[in-house]
Amino acid sequence: MNPGLLQHFLLTLRLNFRSRQSIVYGYLVPVFFLIAFASVFRTDSPLLLPRMGQILTISILGGACFGLPTALVAERERGVWRRYRLLPVPTGSLVVSTLAARLVIVASAAALQLALARIAFHTPFPAHPLHVLLGFIVVCLSFLGLGLLVAALAEDVPAVQALGQCLFLPMIMIGGVAVPLSVLPSWAQIVSGFMPGRYAVAALQSGFDGSGAGHAFDYLALLLIGAAAGAAGIRLFRWEPGRRLGRRALIWVGASLLPWIAVGLAAGTTGRLNPPPAPAAYQAIGDRLIASITYDDLPGDNELATPLAPPFTDGGRSSGMDVFAGKLKDWAPGHVDDAGQAVRNLICVASIADLAEDPREGVIARTVFTYLEASYREEDLRKALAWVALYPNEGTALTMAPDLGFVRPVGEDFVRERSALYARKFLGRLLGRIKAP
Repeated sequence: MNPGLLQHFLLTLRLNFRSRQSIVYGYLVPVFFLIAFASVFRTDSPLLLPRMGQILTISILGGACFGLPTALVAERERGVWRRYRLLPVPTGSLVVSTLAARLVIVASAAALQLALARIAFHTPFPAHPLHVLLGFIVVCLSFLGLGLLVAALAEDVPAVQALGQCLFLPMIMIGGVAVPLSVLPSWAQIVSGFMPGRYAVAALQSGFDGSGAGHAFDYLALLLIGAAAGAAGIRLFRWEPGRRLGRRALIWVGASLLPWIAVGLAAGTTGRLNPPPAPAAYQAIGDRLIASITYDDLPGDNELATPLAPPFTDGGRSSGMDVFAGKLKDWAPGHVDDAGQAVRNLICVASIADLAEDPREGVIARTVFTYLEASYREEDLRKALAWVALYPNEGTALTMAPDLGFVRPVGEDFVRERSALYARKFLGRLLGRIKAP
């Protein structure tokens, strides 16, 4: 790098850290959003992991669409950029140096968020760090292009805030950035496809949730939008204060918006704007809720309510449960798409046998528990059992199971009550909180 450009780069960093406004927008606001997300989405497990793409996008958006244009316009108003044109270096390289300094500032804010999330909320680090790094660079380049256009259009610093909010608020509210796409109305989910914030969140989150690659469309959408905005920003860049923009500004602004429309239409025609499936209720159960479940007041395994036989030593053959277990494997209600509801259906079988006073009620309950352990990942089974235990009135409660030999219905309220008790018994054993067999 040219020594003069290096000095300009370092000077830009020093001036940023001397500015209270830059500190607030660059660091305090991202920390505020980190804490706010941890409070709102406190049931996430692990905490904040499914939201890191949103949190980092907000930080980049704030630094690029507020921090960058605020600094550029403030310097232009003081005549700094007019003096820069007298330097014996290409003026365009000074703009690049300013963008590089902003990239470092935004990166340091993101690193601060990751560190605080890990220290304060025990959020795991990204499963694919390189994908996060790639996504971060692409998102920064895209949003810095938008910030450069805002700086070119704004007449003064207050105008930066107004124009920045025109970008920031729509993406925050209906663009899939602050409000998850799954809870937005269908029309907002479609509108979000025309905004870069949606693709920024997807690109960044892919490195955290383990999905890794497969986000070429998101990268391409961000680069197209950022390149068009950056080209318009460079073409309209004003070096002197008081200089007015002509009609050509409207042409360049219109040209910068064309990629937004093209990306949205492409996403719509490829089915990317279809509403995502709503997550199953049991998936929202976090570790804190599971840890809050108690087991001291449960009926004993040999009592009338919720009996539970000891573990089988021969797969249930001696008690004749191997045949019943085979029926469970083929029982349709135990294989519905929602794993939480499937677990609830299976626990209902044990509850129905208990309420019907079946002579095999204890071994049926043990057979159901053994089948659950063999059929589900421990993490999913923990959440599903906790959901049944904590929310007995949610989902569907079966009152009979003709295919399994229970042809007479029992009371639904009683099934829900017994199912919650059985779910706690099963969960306690799964977690080692109940030491009995």
